[in-house]
Amino acid sequence: MRYTFIAAHEAQFQIKRMCKVLGVHRSGYYAWRHRMPSTREQANQALLALIQAEHQASRKTYGSPRLHVVLQRKGVACGHNRVARLMRLNGIVAFKKRPYHPVTTQRQPGVVPAPNRLNQDFSAAAPNQKWVSDFTYIETLEGWLYLAVVLDLFSRKVIGWAMS
Repeated sequence: MRYTFIAAHEAQFQIKRMCKVLGVHRSGYYAWRHRMPSTREQANQALLALIQAEHQASRKTYGSPRLHVVLQRKGVACGHNRVARLMRLNGIVAFKKRPYHPVTTQRQPGVVPAPNRLNQDFSAAAPNQKWVSDFTYIETLEGWLYLAVVLDLFSRKVIGWAMS
């Protein structure tokens, strides 16, 4: 970690001074800089290339659990935490499917909406003077269920409803 910091700030500060401040030897830094990547790092780079290829093949929809299964099926020996760590460190993220909600408030061009006759006065002196209605949609296993309800404002009771 210290050597990485020194390499990142090499243009701003003297290497000798950074080594002294961070408590490392200059010879150690130069040895680290010219050292070949370790076997584990080489294996991580090879695994990362496979992860990136499979992620692209899935149209960027697979996360670490699915990618781990795909790699296991291809005979690549790796753990799910290693796959998750490599994905996190390299910014590989799966797209999340957004839940679908029907849009019901789109107005057609040229159509005038109904006038607001109540003007926010929701009190009624007698039954059957003011009725209000609304509709909602409910997700079911068979699809979306639309429910429309008509209420009497005096009694607050349901006068009628319909589903489709």
